[in-house]
Amino acid sequence: MKKSYDASKVTTIAGARIAIVQAGWHKDHTDRMVAAFKEVMADAQCTDIDVFMVPGSYEIPLTAKKIAKTKRYDAIVVYGIIVKGETDHYEVILQTCIREIGKVMYDFEVPIIMEILPVHKIEHAIARTQGDSNKGIEAALAAIDLISLYRKLDNSN
Repeated sequence: MKKSYDASKVTTIAGARIAIVQAGWHKDHTDRMVAAFKEVMADAQCTDIDVFMVPGSYEIPLTAKKIAKTKRYDAIVVYGIIVKGETDHYEVILQTCIREIGKVMYDFEVPIIMEILPVHKIEHAIARTQGDSNKGIEAALAAIDLISLYRKLDNSN
């Protein structure tokens, strides 16, 4: 498979531990993001990845908090898809996720890469979970950059 990034330029983060919190709602699409993420992580020599499945996006923040409390992971990556319907349900879930995930990240000082896709149509999510536009790739590259940066900062003391 042709890669949309230069695998030879991916920084090695061997020994890093990563937690993924994946919403089960729209699982076939979030599965593609997780698979792309793992592929990039393999190029970074990072294979210690635990996946925690939750029913939907609304359950992601609390799960991320419980994971962050363990202090076992160098980064947490969250995947979900929220499709706008005819009610305000979409907005409530999205705003709660953004607010609470931010709190977890700052309170526990663990980077959380958020790929909860708020879309108006499921076709928009499909477009962002395939090929070069797969948000799993973007999340992996962000996680690698942050883990590398924090390792440097931790070693500079």
